[in-house]
Amino acid sequence: MELTWANLGEALLWSVVAASATWLLLWPVRRRSFPGLLIGLVLTGAAASTGALLGAVHAMLIPELHWQTTVALLVLTALAAGAAALAAGRRLARDHLELRAAVADLAEGRVPAADAPELTAEVARVRQELRSTAERLAAARQREQALESARRELVAWISHDLRTPLAGLRAMAEALEDGVAEEPEQYYKQIVASVDRLTQMVEDLFDLSRIQSGDVGRQAESIALGDLVSDGIAALQPLAAAAGVQLAGSVSGRGVVRGDGRELNRALTNLVGNAIRHTAAGGRVEVRVTEPESGFVQVAVADGCGGIPAEELDRVFDVGYRGEPARTPSAERQPAGAGLGLAITKGIVEAHGGTVGAANVGPGCEFRLRLPAG
Repeated sequence: MELTWANLGEALLWSVVAASATWLLLWPVRRRSFPGLLIGLVLTGAAASTGALLGAVHAMLIPELHWQTTVALLVLTALAAGAAALAAGRRLARDHLELRAAVADLAEGRVPAADAPELTAEVARVRQELRSTAERLAAARQREQALESARRELVAWISHDLRTPLAGLRAMAEALEDGVAEEPEQYYKQIVASVDRLTQMVEDLFDLSRIQSGDVGRQAESIALGDLVSDGIAALQPLAAAAGVQLAGSVSGRGVVRGDGRELNRALTNLVGNAIRHTAAGGRVEVRVTEPESGFVQVAVADGCGGIPAEELDRVFDVGYRGEPARTPSAERQPAGAGLGLAITKGIVEAHGGTVGAANVGPGCEFRLRLPAG
């Protein structure tokens, strides 16, 4: 029989009808699971082929013996393909369960386990991305918790440090008002000192807020660290003398950096002032500027504080953190601040691309500040 467009159209119509009927009949199976979807696809393809074959037979394009053999082969092929589709669907279902478990871990704040069963490559990549995301979220939560803890400590310490001078100011003001102050001049001096301390706390809080907002180090210029150290030692020499502490400094090499001179001077002054406050009378504080090495200039501030407990070394630059001795300073020494000086120093140094750290060395501690050479 001659092949015509009408014959081809009839075979195509049978194929479309068979495929559509099979696709609709398997709808409950397809929507239930991955294996059902794959089996539905395979059986729909087989039905389309069988429909096309029957359409060709009906149009008398294929002899009866030939089409019966062909249908038998199509059925066997569909069964084999269905079995393969079932196996592939079960594999996809297992992968899907692993992804659901990983997403559930992520939603609960847990990191998915690393020892997952063997997964399809694409699914394994997605699961690894979920694991990486969970690790980043966990690290962010830890940082947030640490920041919140530091914030609570800071509020508690600031509240305590504000109450003490305010109570003193009130008592002295009432004594002066009632005329019962035996030495009014001394009271006036103490009032001025208390106001200065409160002003310094407010300035520290303002500077810390500015550092955390990124408003630091915008006015860059070439600065000789040796000059900054000399200026800082000269400014703090009266404090060291009053505390009975020997203050010395040395400069080795050029030691030029680029940055904001006022900010870097604040960072160095905080380090040296902290060293003086925690060094006993008769002790020594030494500031050293070393030759540039590996592209960095280092300033080391060594004191005689007696050392810092190992578990506290990593916390000395935290916002609001103070060791026990700093909370109960002696009457002869300069009162401790709000625990912001070293945090401000760290913020300034990191804003200039440097690092700062502390270690126990000899009779005390050594704070090391490193800045990129200019």
